[in-house]
Amino acid sequence: MSASPRRPQLALLALAVLAAVALLGALSWWRSWHGARVAASDAAYEPRERVRGGDQPPAPRVAPELEQLERPGLEAAAAYAAAHGSRALIVSRHDHIVFERYWQGSSFDTLADAQSFTPLLAALTAGAAMSHRLIGWPDEPVGAFIGEWAQDPRGAITVRNLMQMSSGLAPPLAAGAEPLAAALHAPLAAKPGTLRVAQPADPQLLALVVERATRQRYASYLSQALWRRIGAADAWLWLDRPGGAAHADCCMIARQGDWIRIGELLLRDGNYRGAEVIRPGWVKLMRAPSSADARYGAYLQLALEGPPGAEPYASRDVFVAGGGGNRLWLVPSLQIAILRTAAVTVRDPQWDDSRIPNLVMRAARDYVPAPPQPGDVSSLVPGH
Repeated sequence: MSASPRRPQLALLALAVLAAVALLGALSWWRSWHGARVAASDAAYEPRERVRGGDQPPAPRVAPELEQLERPGLEAAAAYAAAHGSRALIVSRHDHIVFERYWQGSSFDTLADAQSFTPLLAALTAGAAMSHRLIGWPDEPVGAFIGEWAQDPRGAITVRNLMQMSSGLAPPLAAGAEPLAAALHAPLAAKPGTLRVAQPADPQLLALVVERATRQRYASYLSQALWRRIGAADAWLWLDRPGGAAHADCCMIARQGDWIRIGELLLRDGNYRGAEVIRPGWVKLMRAPSSADARYGAYLQLALEGPPGAEPYASRDVFVAGGGGNRLWLVPSLQIAILRTAAVTVRDPQWDDSRIPNLVMRAARDYVPAPPQPGDVSSLVPGH
């Protein structure tokens, strides 16, 4: 009996060790993968598979004043973006593009590496497959689709776990040439749903679930269910080998401006300019805090507390997509989408992730500051 009180402590210690191992693996993978991508140009991502688009005009462009946005705040946001190596800054409100700035010779139509916007597409296509009743429910075990795991403990990983980066799979120690093969061979390092680790296996496996559920190539279903329907131009997924698996975790080559369409889709809970692309409620599910880490949803950061070391976000419903140099800030309460693109570079120590969205939000004439949270003295005492 004297040993039993120690069991919870030992269990917590074991989980902490697994978390440390997973974190070290993820950091090692990130360093090798990120370093390779910094040195590579878009042309390095070969072979590719086309994602056919609808190539429709973007949202109507209107003056910011017509959408109740003050121009000085937008110009200040653009100045900050320019000072930090941005390629583009696009602001959309109520499905209207109200502000655009481009640098480095780029434009709305410039093809660029989507970086970590790419996993968003796996979550959105999974939602489309669920809308089409090809996937049953978010907590369906992936063993129902991945036959290789039908009799394997890893088959109990759910679709939701993959979306929330909490599969429990051990991350690779280095970037591999065939990420799907690596994911299928990855052992469990933690109980699914208990530990969030950003790694390539989870979006890769989610794309595989979409392929198996729809019986189509991932690029084909992505085109049919999402990319053409939002009017985006043709894009390209990087393949691990000719005719092989698409990289679902990174590196889609697409027009940089087309990501504002994804922002508008997320703001409208799967509706794009009056057309239901994904069943209502799916984006709400993507924004639900993960049980493994309440700061994140499905490839989305939930801005409940603001970025570390920076001013809190000016609205508590902000959610953020992206990483590296690309960002999508979404503000449902104001129906504002903000796209910033930039090359993947070594982290800018002066970058403030809340600066641009806060300038834009406060430029809205109908912006109402959020009331202070209990214990929040920043709005009461200057300089805190």
